[in-house]
Amino acid sequence: MRQLEAPTRSEIAEARERIRGTAVRTPLICLDVDAPIELWIKLENLQPIGSFKLRGALNAIRSIPSAELKDGVYTASAGNMAQGVAFGARELGVSCTVIVPEQAPQTKIDAITRLGGKIVKLPYAEWWQVLVDHGRPGMKGRFIHPVSDPLVIAGNATVGAEILEDLAHPVAVFVPYGGGGLSAGIAAAIRTESPRTRTFGCEVETAAPFRASLDAGRPAKIEHTPSFVDGIGGRSLLEEMWPLASSVLADSIVVTVAQVAEAVRLLVTRGRVVAEGAGATGVAAALSVNERMLKKRDKCVAVISGGNIDAAVLSDILNRRI
Repeated sequence: MRQLEAPTRSEIAEARERIRGTAVRTPLICLDVDAPIELWIKLENLQPIGSFKLRGALNAIRSIPSAELKDGVYTASAGNMAQGVAFGARELGVSCTVIVPEQAPQTKIDAITRLGGKIVKLPYAEWWQVLVDHGRPGMKGRFIHPVSDPLVIAGNATVGAEILEDLAHPVAVFVPYGGGGLSAGIAAAIRTESPRTRTFGCEVETAAPFRASLDAGRPAKIEHTPSFVDGIGGRSLLEEMWPLASSVLADSIVVTVAQVAEAVRLLVTRGRVVAEGAGATGVAAALSVNERMLKKRDKCVAVISGGNIDAAVLSDILNRRI
């Protein structure tokens, strides 16, 4: 497998044109928070599928020659990338199969089905191996990797380009770190236009492979503990993502499950914004940093990566049962 490189300015521009008219140019708004920093939030939960994943999925699937789509497409996803690929496949009239871990939220399973995707459930370890192997024997169709596909990363990078158009030179940008495709893509786009802006990968304590890898100086494996923060964190850092992620991201900021739950509540009560656990992790991280990292009134951005949260889970969070 060739080494992944940061998307170029021209590749990001091409991705913006390729997804224009379908992916929403989402708003950047200032969130009312009791904190010294000025916190802006990028609302990727407002995409047609409720997640940023539509950007990368569309950029990838619209780039595949039609002859290579005769057997359809498939991907491995806990839910959001699955919706993006199913959305793009339906648009082109080709079949889509999605491999999901057995504990994938029902909200996301239902959404995949509505978009015409066929579901294949696997135990988490087998599902994760599909990501590591870039496919699964016996599956038909073109595999679209949810993380380490250069076209997916370039599509994700369009989020960074939009942030800088709306808020010039923020001090820091906080992005959920799942497999690294979103955070590395955004960091690459921002570094090109605003070199002094630091982009942080944000993880939850129950699954923080990027933090473990930074500490080890190489891709590391971790013990993954399931929580309501289901959209980020894997059993390891994908080896092909390590050179790119470690070079463009300033650091990893790890928060607790309780801090993420508080961020979900804050977004609902102060911003009238519904975020899933992964989507709120950037806010939790931004509000957790100390004064040595950020100064008073520093302009910072947290990317709300998605809003596909089960209603029962959201109810538990709002009623402080989580």
